Amino acid sequence: MATKPPTGDPVQDAPQVTPPKHAAAGLPAIGHTLRIAHEQMGLARTARTLLKVNQKNGFDCPGCAWPEGDKRHTAEFCENGAKAVAEEATLRRVTPEFFAAHPLADLATRSGYWLGQQGRITEPMYLPEGGDRYEAISWERAFSVIAEELTALGSPDEALFYTSGRTSNEAAFLFQLFAREFGTNNLPDCSNMCHESSGSALTETIGIGKGSVSLEDLHQADLIIVAGQNPGTNHPRMLSALEKAKTAGAKIISVNPLPEAGMERFKNPQTPLGMLRGTALNDLFLQIRIGGDQALFRLLNKLVIETEGATDEAFIREHTHGYEDLAAAAKEADWDETLTATGLTRPEIERALAMILASKRTIVCWAMGLTQHKHAVATIREVVNLLLLRGNIGRPGAGVCPVRGHSNVQGDRTMGIFERPAPAFLDALDKEFGITSPRGHGYDVVRSIQAMRDGKAKVLFAMGGNFVGATPDTEVTEAAIRRTSLTVHVSTKLNRSHTVTGRRALILPTLGRTDKDVQASGRQFVTVEDSMGMVHASRGNLSPASPHLLSEPAIVARMARAVLGSASATPWEDFERDYGAVRDRIARVVPGFEDFNARAARPEGFRLPHAPRDERRFPTRTGKANFTAAPVEYPQVPPGRLLLQTLRSHDQYNTTIYGLDDRYRGITGGRRVVMVNPADAADLGLADGSYTDLVSEWKDGVERRAPGFRVVHYPTARGCAAAYYPETNVLVPLDSTADTSNTPASKSVVVRFEPA
Repeated sequence: MATKPPTGDPVQDAPQVTPPKHAAAGLPAIGHTLRIAHEQMGLARTARTLLKVNQKNGFDCPGCAWPEGDKRHTAEFCENGAKAVAEEATLRRVTPEFFAAHPLADLATRSGYWLGQQGRITEPMYLPEGGDRYEAISWERAFSVIAEELTALGSPDEALFYTSGRTSNEAAFLFQLFAREFGTNNLPDCSNMCHESSGSALTETIGIGKGSVSLEDLHQADLIIVAGQNPGTNHPRMLSALEKAKTAGAKIISVNPLPEAGMERFKNPQTPLGMLRGTALNDLFLQIRIGGDQALFRLLNKLVIETEGATDEAFIREHTHGYEDLAAAAKEADWDETLTATGLTRPEIERALAMILASKRTIVCWAMGLTQHKHAVATIREVVNLLLLRGNIGRPGAGVCPVRGHSNVQGDRTMGIFERPAPAFLDALDKEFGITSPRGHGYDVVRSIQAMRDGKAKVLFAMGGNFVGATPDTEVTEAAIRRTSLTVHVSTKLNRSHTVTGRRALILPTLGRTDKDVQASGRQFVTVEDSMGMVHASRGNLSPASPHLLSEPAIVARMARAVLGSASATPWEDFERDYGAVRDRIARVVPGFEDFNARAARPEGFRLPHAPRDERRFPTRTGKANFTAAPVEYPQVPPGRLLLQTLRSHDQYNTTIYGLDDRYRGITGGRRVVMVNPADAADLGLADGSYTDLVSEWKDGVERRAPGFRVVHYPTARGCAAAYYPETNVLVPLDSTADTSNTPASKSVVVRFEPA
């Protein structure tokens, strides 16, 4: 039987600390999965739900975007995926009576963990101007409130339409269509805060902002480099692919400031031997200093170029541009500077070089540890340089693998959720719908916050997600949002964003991935795109949490009808009635989706075309894959300071907090901890178990403080520290972003420590 939600916030002032673990998954993961699932869903619902996760006739996990192979396990989910499903399929409910009992001032004091634990929202809720708590509202009235605010704007560009990565292809396509028919390209999304740097770097270098590998490529690789990523917590099913690659003979290099249990040893819960012994994954762990990755890859590129016969001269000659510029820049790479930037030793780098040279098929995987720095785009370009030098794009078992963190974040971008859309996409959209889309660039996430702060944006409509919890510079962001006239959140559960509002606010409860979606034409399915460009259907199997919920496509369609009225010739009612009608339109607008309905009906789905991978064709400005030669950068940290990276705990997915433990790092019962190398702690006088305030330093001179963090002596790289977000988002300056991509530099925060 499911348990009731907590009535009070748990005390987090005294987290317990034990030594970090050296293996991931295994029996503890199974036990934790079953406990969380039982608490949220009860026994029968747990079985009915988890057996449908990631199955061909089931629903796509609302967690990460890791792909599934053609052959599925009966339990095709990981511990954190099961937590995500349990949180959505919970039997707990947030009713209008809950909001009546909890005024906004009360909700604003609650932790994200407590808010999320309350359960599914059951009815549309409205905070009127001057009101102190949300109250129930009809759907019709909710859409009229949105129409009132949007039509009263001085310009369509005063509205922001934010998208979370959970949104389906169908809903995302309708959402961007509505925004552009309304008249704006203000379509910020969660990609702006994570893999925007990857998209920027890959579009310039290989011509498409997506990874070039398949799951089968990972299994065939000779060498896999995992840089700035913690698969054991953030993408646990990736460990199975790495294990399979190891079994086939692959070598693995991990590049990360912290040792991570999942990369040390994976105890596969799918097999008895795996649970007992597990598989050692790392062949080489390069414990790099935060932000030193570009320097490392530049030196490796220099050494590859200087090694006779190491470059793929035929590939370089036929398929690339800019080699001479890279060679000249790489020649200047300096051993001493690289060792300073990286904190590595010469033998470690030489061993990595030997493994690279011994590999005919190399894949580089990465995540936020590479993308959230000022020089993130240049770093990823340097990764691409390494692969191009050896001809490792467009051959089996090789390529680029940015590992996406949210289940359809890549699909949303494919569907047109982008503030800087390609003219060809807009031309196709306009031709199909007889509209005139705006051509000026819109606001990304950071610029959206700046626009709200400056009074240039007055309505924020968020399709899922937790905008406040995910964004940087918390105090600035919250003050900016409070300047708006209306905030609207399409949500399944409560989060911090619902407590930070404009003058008026709406919460629109929606169906989740686990819910059956029945419209006027019958039962519907939606589609998603995984991290490797596979598109497949998702069908929920549970009765919705309330009869008052609407699906995301229905919400967009009804909003469009309320706002655009008879002036719109788009058949919004048909799109709500039958999602197949939406897919027919997508097929005529988005390349690669031809015959979408028929292909989506296949149990295995279909793979989108990828010119560099499929035919070694590079649709860049030069018509070839581009080497790049940006100046090498790495963070400079003043004496007495450390460089902080924000990260997740194991009981966390993005901003959703499932619990207060970080099992693999040995931290339980609290989240306000800062991990510091013992030698650095000794230099700074930080005793293990002491409490400190974290104060970030930025060129604007503004003091940003996160108070009351327990110091944990931890084997992170020298000069570096780590702490969980969203608690430390307050330390990340809004204007501290990556060049080109404008992604918040949440992995490069200079901090000092002051007594708590």
